[in-house]
Amino acid sequence: MIDAKEKALLGTSIASQKKASDIILLDMRRVVSFTDYFLICSGETDIQIRAIADAIVGEMKKKKIKVWHVEGYEEAKWVLLDYWDVVIHIFHPEIRKFYQLEKLWADAEVLEGEKE
Repeated sequence: MIDAKEKALLGTSIASQKKASDIILLDMRRVVSFTDYFLICSGETDIQIRAIADAIVGEMKKKKIKVWHVEGYEEAKWVLLDYWDVVIHIFHPEIRKFYQLEKLWADAEVLEGEKE
């Protein structure tokens, strides 16, 4: 069984392989009670955003890790993949800039990437 941190790092690796940009991994355990990690990244186009999401879901599935909930896939401006203990956000750059999750969750420890 893969633990939450390994799952988050796997998602980070897959996103990187699909050329996601501005990848950041936040440890949310001391900040919220609903998840352990946030993975936030960006894709330049709707097609790339979906490709990143598809790759993460596909690779996780190969490891018997099932996504609990997906939101935003059709619009592909902000795709959310909820794995309970890891929540993955794949943004279009303008949408990411608008919501600024990194600033909203500024108290979270950064494990990978840089906060803006």
